Amino acid sequence: MTISVNVRQIVGPEDAARRNTQGLREGFLVEGLFSEGRINLTYSHLDRMIVCGVVPTSETLVIDHVKETGTSQFLERREAAILNIGGGGKVIVANAEYPLAFRDALYVGMGQGAMSFLSDDPNNPAEFYLLSSPAHRNCPTVLITLDMAKKVRMGSAEEANARTINQYVHPDVCESCQLLVGLTMFEAGSVWNTMPAHLHDRRMEVYLYFGMAEATRIFHFMGEPHETRHLVLKSHDAVLSPGWSIHSGAGTGRYSFIWAMAGDNMSFADMDKVPMESLR
Repeated sequence: MTISVNVRQIVGPEDAARRNTQGLREGFLVEGLFSEGRINLTYSHLDRMIVCGVVPTSETLVIDHVKETGTSQFLERREAAILNIGGGGKVIVANAEYPLAFRDALYVGMGQGAMSFLSDDPNNPAEFYLLSSPAHRNCPTVLITLDMAKKVRMGSAEEANARTINQYVHPDVCESCQLLVGLTMFEAGSVWNTMPAHLHDRRMEVYLYFGMAEATRIFHFMGEPHETRHLVLKSHDAVLSPGWSIHSGAGTGRYSFIWAMAGDNMSFADMDKVPMESLR
């Protein structure tokens, strides 16, 4: 069996405030997504977001039926976005083959059938990071390279947060039902993301941190503004972020992260800013 599924229930703010470090990690941290020759999938009840890692080596890996969705096919009532953070590979959808190099993405519309994943070189396998949320209509399947992504430059070196937000699945780039997906990359010497913090109660979010040295760690800050907590993450760890929680982080070295959102709207700018003096 090449696929494993973990189901993650919703954790509320009162519960999170009472949890110790291990309890927070069990509720929000997603580890071990990427293992060679396997599909590791986490089904979150936060807006029914699915987070998945697929690492094909010598054999093709296929996502078709996943019992936890309650449908005959995975994409029957879902859309998906796939971003490759490893070696070169291919995704086959509806008999069409899409080559994905490092940091290329593929949006796959609802109802497109099975998805097959292959690596160009088993010794340097692709690492496909897949996000999926419920959908209500079919949107065209689109290959999106890093150059095609919409670029938003933010921050400054003086504030240690100079970064470029690459928006892949976004209304200005391709159609989707509710998924928004992007990749944030930092300039040398910058380590802070999304501070001052904000909330967006109308959407959940999930982060995947990667592109880090083995010893580099991310201090990811979460919780209600007056009850903040933190999680210590390594490369290729993902963290679930409910609408009631801030989502901010700082690294001990350079890193990148992939963010994905699902919820009521498609407005990237829909956020409730948190003044620094409100943080506790």
